[in-house]
Amino acid sequence: MRWLQLLTASLLPFAALAAKKSTGDRFKDARAKSLSAGHPLKLDDATYAQLTKAPRDYSVAVLLTALETRFGCQLCRDFQPEWDILGKSWVKGDKDAKSRLVFGTLDFVDGKNTFQSMMLQTAPVLLYFHPTIGPNAKVDTQPVRFDFTSGPQSAEQIHAWISRQVPDGLPKPSVSRPINWIKIISVTVIVLGLVTVVAVLAPYIVPILQNRNLWAAFSLIAVLLFTSGHMFNHIRKTPYVSGDGKGGISYFAGGFSNQFGLESQIVAAIYGVLAFATISLALKVPRIADARAQQFAVFLWSGVLLCMYSFLLSVFRTKNAGYQFWLPPF
Repeated sequence: MRWLQLLTASLLPFAALAAKKSTGDRFKDARAKSLSAGHPLKLDDATYAQLTKAPRDYSVAVLLTALETRFGCQLCRDFQPEWDILGKSWVKGDKDAKSRLVFGTLDFVDGKNTFQSMMLQTAPVLLYFHPTIGPNAKVDTQPVRFDFTSGPQSAEQIHAWISRQVPDGLPKPSVSRPINWIKIISVTVIVLGLVTVVAVLAPYIVPILQNRNLWAAFSLIAVLLFTSGHMFNHIRKTPYVSGDGKGGISYFAGGFSNQFGLESQIVAAIYGVLAFATISLALKVPRIADARAQQFAVFLWSGVLLCMYSFLLSVFRTKNAGYQFWLPPF
C-alpha cells in the first residue's frame, strides 16, 4: 500500500498541470481563469493581444487603468472595485456563457506597450471588442470606447453601457453586490444604542417635553423672530446696517418696505420686552402677597410698557415722517 501512496503523490503535479492545460479555445480558457480568480482577468501586453486578436467569435470588455499611487489616478482606484463587482456578477449570472463576453483589466504597469500603441494619455478607458466572426460579428473591427469624462461611474452605469453593446437576445446578467455586513452591523448597533438611550432617558426627557412653559417660551421666541422680519432679511439679503451719509450709522431704513438686519433685531427686542411686561402684569403681579410690592410692580411694569411702546412709535415715525401718533417720553 505504501508504494501506491507514493505513486499517487508523484502523479499529483502532473494532474494539476493537466487540469490547467489550455484547451485551445481562447474564450473557454479565459472564462475558466476568470471563474477561478473571481474577478476580471488581469492582463498584460501579451495576453491582451492574444485575447483581442481576430478572428474572434466572442466579445471582450477591457478596462485600461493605472492603479499605482505614483500615477495619481484617483478615478482609477475608485472605479476598480465597481469593475470587479460587474465582472464577477456577469460571469456568475451567465453560467452557461451564452453572452460569450470576457472581462479583463490591463494596468499601465503591465501594458505599457499597449497604452503607447493606442497613444492613451488618460485613464481609465473602457474598450468593448465585438466578435469578428459568428452570428453576432460586426463589420467594424475597431473597439467601442467609453471615456470617463463625466466622472466616477458605478457598476450599474457601466452595466447599462455594456448591455447596449451586447446583441439582443443574449443574456445580460444584472449587477449583484455583496452584502455589506459591516454597514448592517453598524446600523444595527447604532439603532439599538439610540433605543437604549431613549429608554433610559425617557423618564427625564418626557417631563421636559411636556412642560407647557418651555413650549410657550419656544413659541414666543418664534413669534417674535418672524414678526420682526427675520425671513424678510433672508429673502431680500438686506444689509445689517447702513451709513447715514454724515459719517454715522443708520439703524432704521426709511420706508415701511425696507429694513436692516439690526433693525429687525431691535424691533424683536421691543416686542419681547412688551410681551414680558404684559405677561408679568397678567400672571405674576396678582400673585404678589405684599400690597406695597404689588403696587410697585404695577407701576414698574406699566412704566416699562409706556416707554417701550413710546419707543416703538418713535421708530415708526423714523421710518415714515408722516406717522402722526406719538407717546412721551419719546
